[in-house]
Amino acid sequence: MRSGVKKYIAGCLALLALGCHSNSGTQRDTQTSGTVHISVDESYKPLIDSEISVFETLHPDAHIIVDYKPEAECFKDLINDSAKLVIVTRDLNSTEKKYFQDNKTHITAKILAWDAVALIVNPANRDTTMTMDEVRALMGGQTGNRYELVFDHQNSSLVRYAIDSINRGKPLPSNTKAANGCAEVVDYVAGHENAVGVIGVSWISNPYDSTGLSFLNKIRVVGLMSDSTLQVQRQNPGFDPATSSYYFKPFQAYIALKSYPLTRAFYFVLREPYFGLGTGFANFLGGNQGQLIIGQHRLFPARLNIVFRDATIH
Repeated sequence: MRSGVKKYIAGCLALLALGCHSNSGTQRDTQTSGTVHISVDESYKPLIDSEISVFETLHPDAHIIVDYKPEAECFKDLINDSAKLVIVTRDLNSTEKKYFQDNKTHITAKILAWDAVALIVNPANRDTTMTMDEVRALMGGQTGNRYELVFDHQNSSLVRYAIDSINRGKPLPSNTKAANGCAEVVDYVAGHENAVGVIGVSWISNPYDSTGLSFLNKIRVVGLMSDSTLQVQRQNPGFDPATSSYYFKPFQAYIALKSYPLTRAFYFVLREPYFGLGTGFANFLGGNQGQLIIGQHRLFPARLNIVFRDATIH
């Protein structure tokens, strides 16, 4: 009997030891180590490449695998749990929120920055200023064949923004083109005189200009006048929109003050039931260092305390 009992106990201890060894081989990721898959709106590729490079340099045991794709695909990845973190231009809609609530899945969504949607034209194009009435006419197809609209992808966040925020739900004109990414939008506009590209501002900012006051020299950025500015200026005698100085380009200060009319939010949306690497990277993006990188890419950081003051130049 004693011999049988000893063998039984020894067997249980062996199984327990095997189980402990197996569990130790499948460590969960932490906020600074492990591997995580994220999906990112393609219009933020230059920015997120920089953020990941710095984060992984600070945390050598962290590995962030990123897929850049249209925004609609990012939300699909979040829902089917193939991405723990998505970086997009909107919060969850009511249908998505209900889905996660019904499945008792905790979701965190926060604004990281304010971005600008820029209109770009060929350097030979002299139409480098537009009122919002003219922008709506362009997006609604009321300019005939004068311009050719170019977006990054058919189902991108930029297309959604144009339809929802500019066209108020109406479709884009039939001659609208979809390129294969933001880089191709820039190249297409640079090679076609009648093209107007719609693109995120970080793709066209000059990385060699520390002042942040210039854009890529192979395209020109259109200056825009908001509806409220136009309404006020029309009350001034002798106001001429063609010579007005109230056209604003998507510089950071004008994004922050909403002087530039085509602005949008920049979010992270996280589904992670524990404090893992997705949480760590999201915290980095919202922290001081991540926000400074956002500022370097010409977006306006939402989580830094930035104060504007008047300055007198002598």
